[in-house]
Amino acid sequence: MDQSPEPAEPANLKLLRLLVTGLTAVMILGLVVVVALLVIRFRDSGPVLPEEISLPDGAGAVAVTAAPGWFAVVTDDNRILIYDRITGALRQEIAVK
Repeated sequence: MDQSPEPAEPANLKLLRLLVTGLTAVMILGLVVVVALLVIRFRDSGPVLPEEISLPDGAGAVAVTAAPGWFAVVTDDNRILIYDRITGALRQEIAVK
């Protein structure tokens, strides 16, 4: 049997193989970092609001927005109700025309 040695790999091909392997490793590391950041970012439970909010009779909530010391509820009868974040007491009522 003829057992000839394998030909030597050209230097350019060896460099290309190393570059492709390095790029693959960097891409996998980047993907892991992006997934980890997304998981950390979405772990936040959101703003702390009172357990119960008492809306005026006949009013239904359409939207809620929060700020550091207060939160606002937009009602379906075109009012914005501003509540204290800690006590849940109504601070201000704004009629939207």
